[in-house]
This record gives sequence, structure tokens and C-alpha cells, in this order.
Amino acid sequence: MSAKDFITEPAFNAKFRQGKAQEIISEVLKTKLTNVTYHPDNTSTWTREIADDIKGKLKEMGLERYKFVVQVVIGEQRGEGVKMGCRCFWDPNTDSYATAEFSNGSIFCVAAAYGIYLY
Repeated sequence: MSAKDFITEPAFNAKFRQGKAQEIISEVLKTKLTNVTYHPDNTSTWTREIADDIKGKLKEMGLERYKFVVQVVIGEQRGEGVKMGCRCFWDPNTDSYATAEFSNGSIFCVAAAYGIYLY
């Protein structure tokens, strides 16, 4: 066994950064959803593609031993309010999350990415 096997916390510069993750999520949402019109038949494909793109870009950050979970919700813009919440049981020293929203005249989208450090 090597010393790396016993590391229980990432180095300070190797932690999940909420601000950087939020930039990534916002960029993906703008790229995928600008000028898109809501259609219920397309939302499951869009959510899967958006989640996969976000997860791929988060992995490109090179954070070793992190698992990423991405949740994307897309709905029709009707002027109604929507609330989204989450509960997580994790280590606040190593784990975190980031969210971003996008909306236009036709759709709204909320995406959340969770970075969980694997001990």
C-alpha cells in the first residue's frame, strides 16, 4: 500500500470549487438552451445531454477521487414559481455543490452538481 491510499482529505488546491463549478454549469446551460423552445418530447433528451456535458466538464477539472452527481430539471415557462431543494449527508470539509439556473420565454432549467470526495 502506498501513502496515497491513506489520504482522507484532498489538498487545498484539489478541492471541489463551487464558483468554478457554477461557471461550468452556467456555460453549458447557455450553450444548450439559448433560443430553444419548450417541447415535452425533447426534455428527457435535453436533461440527459446537459447532465452528461456538465459531468464531463467537471471531470476535466482533474479532481482526483471525486465523484460527481448532476441533477437537471427542465420545465415550461408559465409564470409559476418553482422551488427545488436537496439534503445531503457529507463531509463539509471535502464535499460541496453548485447550482445554476437558465430561463427564456419558453423554458426554465435548474442544474445542480454535487462533488463528493471518495475516501
